[in-house]
Amino acid sequence: MPGSDLLIGDVFSNAANAVPDRTAAALGDRSLTFGALDARADQLAGALSGLGIGRRSRVALWSATTLDAVPLFAALAKIGAVFIPVNGLLGAEESGAIFDTCRPDLVVTDTDRPARPSSPPRLTLDGLGALADGRHDGPADASGLSERDTHVAFFTSGSTGRPKGAVLSHRANHLRTHPGALLEPRGAMVCPYPLFHMGAWTIALQQWQARDAVVLVGTAAADEICEAVARHRATRLNCIPAVWQRLIDLIGPSGPGPLATLRMADTGTSSTPPELLDAIAGLLPDVHLRVFYGSTEAGSVACLDQSDFADHPGSCGPPSTGVRVRRDVDGELWVRSPLLFDGYLDDPGASAASLVDGWYRTGDLAEEDGHGFLSIVGRTGDLVRSGGEAVAPTDVEAVLAGHPDVADVAVVGLPDARWGEVVCAVVVPEPGRQAPTLDALRAHCVGRLAGFKHPRQLRLVAALPRTATGQVQRRLLVERLASD
Repeated sequence: MPGSDLLIGDVFSNAANAVPDRTAAALGDRSLTFGALDARADQLAGALSGLGIGRRSRVALWSATTLDAVPLFAALAKIGAVFIPVNGLLGAEESGAIFDTCRPDLVVTDTDRPARPSSPPRLTLDGLGALADGRHDGPADASGLSERDTHVAFFTSGSTGRPKGAVLSHRANHLRTHPGALLEPRGAMVCPYPLFHMGAWTIALQQWQARDAVVLVGTAAADEICEAVARHRATRLNCIPAVWQRLIDLIGPSGPGPLATLRMADTGTSSTPPELLDAIAGLLPDVHLRVFYGSTEAGSVACLDQSDFADHPGSCGPPSTGVRVRRDVDGELWVRSPLLFDGYLDDPGASAASLVDGWYRTGDLAEEDGHGFLSIVGRTGDLVRSGGEAVAPTDVEAVLAGHPDVADVAVVGLPDARWGEVVCAVVVPEPGRQAPTLDALRAHCVGRLAGFKHPRQLRLVAALPRTATGQVQRRLLVERLASD
């Protein structure tokens, strides 16, 4: 039936019609109303169409967090082009690996970033903005666009280090962020997630569907988050556990201070210790807390409400509405829901391995208590989950192996109360040379790896446990490190 599809572009036009003067997004001293955002998105859509970008075209945004990303996001949704955000911390080679995989028709950057010779066509945000200035094309043409069309592809590192783009349709993203049939007062929400991250755009769309403001921050520094909450009198904040700890350390025991307007506080993406939840509750006694478990591929899978903290410590809660879960014989959690991704971009092998008969294999090992509450107890693969980011050990190993003081190296994740896991380099020193220090290894990674991939711990060993075919036995290595 025409007009019945769930399309992300409609979120912006509907909000612009209903509340044109209400703030939609803010960053620092800049802000956009829904009316201004929708109008600018239409201008950008016209400029992009003039460049040959349309339905099913692929546009990558390689950028730090900037308010100019928001109207581009809306414009691409309106014309049915696929939005592919790329981590602004990545260098030319790391981003180039993503571009090789997704083959974008256009790369948009925040600055004149370095390009490889084979780099796809590119424009800066300012350059694209100049093409859009003064256009009066009217509403963007979404003819032929379906809710099943791809809306966005979020790239994550697979366990082999090869980047994979998780494909989300307009329908999946609409359902993941819909606030319900009856809109109620919500208030502004501060989003400390970077704009290459699924969490940032999910939070933003939740706010925009509810016709309220998302407040972006340039970094996840505690003082910047506090200033944003206070300036916008925000009522909602979602942070990974490590960022919540930063806020607690900054504000101290005296009370909520700049966070006094908050009424909802969320966390998740990595293990959340009960003592951290107690500390947040002590700092913010008027706030309702929740712990979410999910992923780019699955959306929200489970949620632990504050009322259940005491009876289910360490749990991530029961499955969310509309979500079915099961565990296979090895304890791996499988998920089925309308919120699932469609597969990995141009990667049928990886898609078939992760999506089986409509079920998504999370790669997480789970336990379920007698009340249906889930607890995540490990991973089936080698991926390190640190502070909400996925780190492929092979990425880090390939760089560290080039250090002259390193004869052999393996990278593993070690449990950490703040980060969930931390990247640990296990190094066999080069004979006859001085053993490397952690600072030296981190300095070696600068310019070669994004900062979140740098090792946070170093262990020196005489030899690494390997299989007969030369593969590192990571689980055995972690067990040895734990016993030591």
